[in-house]
Amino acid sequence: MADSEQEQKRAAAAAYDYEGDARWADYWSNVLVPPHLASRPDVVDHFKRKFYQRYIDRDLVVEPMSATSSAQSSRPEVRSSSSTSSEGVRARTSAGSSSRSAPPPPRPTQTDSVPNPLRFDARTIHFSINAWVLVVAGLGMLPILPKHLADRACKLSLLGTIFSSGYSLYSTYGKPRAWNMPAVQSWLQSVLGTKDFIRLMFSLMLFTSQLHLKIAALPVLCWALDHVARFLRRNFAHSSFYRRYLEEPCLWVETNNTTLSLLSSNAEIALGFLLIISLFSWRRSIIQTFMYWQVLKLMYHAPVTSSYHQSAWANIGRIVNPYIHRYAPFLQTPISAIQRWWFR
Repeated sequence: MADSEQEQKRAAAAAYDYEGDARWADYWSNVLVPPHLASRPDVVDHFKRKFYQRYIDRDLVVEPMSATSSAQSSRPEVRSSSSTSSEGVRARTSAGSSSRSAPPPPRPTQTDSVPNPLRFDARTIHFSINAWVLVVAGLGMLPILPKHLADRACKLSLLGTIFSSGYSLYSTYGKPRAWNMPAVQSWLQSVLGTKDFIRLMFSLMLFTSQLHLKIAALPVLCWALDHVARFLRRNFAHSSFYRRYLEEPCLWVETNNTTLSLLSSNAEIALGFLLIISLFSWRRSIIQTFMYWQVLKLMYHAPVTSSYHQSAWANIGRIVNPYIHRYAPFLQTPISAIQRWWFR
């Protein structure tokens, strides 16, 4: 009975769509296999069964690869080297010289086959920057921190988001084919509605601003928190430290992703109105305020953020419109003109 059950599990593992699972590509890239073995179907099938056992069905029994099977591809080389050495031994013996046997090759260590969840690659660099942003943004929003330290922490979190978004854009979309206007325009059209480009523009606007608005760190904190939680769940799910201390917070972040996105959208809209109010202060910047509202307009229309921003604006309209109709009907004409520009 157990054998038939294992046969069914092995059949299910063989029929599983590994190419459609993003975890398989990351798992296979972490497995250290010699190049002459990585292309063999039996070796690939073995690690696919191990992947299936780890992520899909823990009851699947994966038998270890036999030593004879893993050594088949290297047998011709061993035979040729042994025959060459024997011929050299005969030649030296006939000449009266003594022969020495070549030292055996070093045995591979056990750690070579253990996947390393924290590799120094593009994803790890991106995670490290976001983890740093998460820390400094959290410090910047602490009410007990002195104002000058909180302002500096907020600026550092915005600077980290600039680096993180710019690095993600470069690693995903590369750079323009050439540094002329048509090539740059084509590249901008491909990245204009992406989440990384929007975050880059948001951070650039507020990092270069003379205003020190602590609420600017809230969207940055939400973005970094979401990225760090996803990375930890994907790469450290089997770590005992993660399961003990970090699994529940990361699961909460993932299940409340919509709430965090709505919170971030409301903070971004509130920043727009604060910049309008700042026009009456000595730190005003008309161009910067207009450019930030262009970014808000892009957030409203971009597919990756439109649902959250449209929901936030709908809530604002339900609250504000009755008061405008009752107490300030003269504002309806300028609001209609602004709406025509906004929906254009």
